[in-house]
Amino acid sequence: MNGRHAMPHAAFVLEPEAAVGDMLSQIDTPALLLDLDAFEANIERMATLAGKHGIALRPHAKAHKSVAIARAQLDAGAAGICCQKLSEAYPFAAAGITDILISNEFVGEKKVAMAVDLARRVKLTVCVDSSLQVHALGLAARAANVAMDVLVEIDAGQRRCGVRSEVALLDLLDCIGKYSDVLCFSGVQAFNGTAQHIEAWTERREAALRSAETVARYLRCLKTYGFDCPVVTGGGTGTAEFDVETGVYSEIQPGSYVFNDGHYGRLEWQGNNAPAHSLFVVSTVMSAAAPDQIVTDVGLKGIAVDSGLPIVISQSGTSANLMVRRVNDEHCVIESGPDALPVLDTRVLLVPSHCDPTVNLYRRFIGCRGGVVECLWDIEASGLSR
Repeated sequence: MNGRHAMPHAAFVLEPEAAVGDMLSQIDTPALLLDLDAFEANIERMATLAGKHGIALRPHAKAHKSVAIARAQLDAGAAGICCQKLSEAYPFAAAGITDILISNEFVGEKKVAMAVDLARRVKLTVCVDSSLQVHALGLAARAANVAMDVLVEIDAGQRRCGVRSEVALLDLLDCIGKYSDVLCFSGVQAFNGTAQHIEAWTERREAALRSAETVARYLRCLKTYGFDCPVVTGGGTGTAEFDVETGVYSEIQPGSYVFNDGHYGRLEWQGNNAPAHSLFVVSTVMSAAAPDQIVTDVGLKGIAVDSGLPIVISQSGTSANLMVRRVNDEHCVIESGPDALPVLDTRVLLVPSHCDPTVNLYRRFIGCRGGVVECLWDIEASGLSR
């Protein structure tokens, strides 16, 4: 029987990139590797920072999209999780994670229906910055007889989403009050993503303090008009050390701290606040035909470059003489200085410049400790961006 007329197999299954007990050299590539020692240290460091200041920690799941990682964060004391999109929250809700904040606005009948569906299963908190959003949520929640908490997002300096005046904030609270049987105003969302990536420590601190003062101004307004504001949530990986000291936030929502991608790795840190690199893309040297370069088997379909080219890592740490020069669809071209280039079929570790979109390209983490695969963790929310 020739290949054109072969009988179909009962099952045709793509095997995982690795198995528990494999060495690094046995991992099929490209693959997403998680250094468990660094990962666990990052979780402990942020939990300790928040706990020391009496601030709740609500990590952002958009960074990792993994139930196993969310559970590790909750086990370390996190109060709940953030998701950026409604569909992203579904795998976490299905896994029994019951306190979820959708830290982003949404509109449209289908999105509102998803929120109502989630509110039947979990303690759901949503964000609004428009009365149209409030009316749609209120009517749908009332029809379904479900309740949800509502945060009004304020523009804390990013100039993206959020109300930009005290009048707009008070108008939204009046609107929410019309649906008080199903919508409960629980506080404000205040995130300034721009401040997270300011490289100089002093300038990043100043930006975080300006955001906190903006938030404080809105809180004074709420107090003047007799509104309680139990939740003030915001902050992120780059500003967490400053956010916890302002006395403004009741909780912080960092996400990338579990991984420390290349962009955060370029920031100036002080003390013990710098996270460790725990996330790597493992690639293999697939071509060494040129004398001064190698080509590995990962490209734009396996690593994000929106925040810069990835960093090459050797066993002894960052390899200054191995530099990524370009990344194409399925190729990563690396040039070398005086160091010898890795040979064909050698594994090369790359630190992605931006962890969130890189993680979204994969279906599982390969958890390693001491160079040996210890676990495989699914990325259940990969690709869920509705």
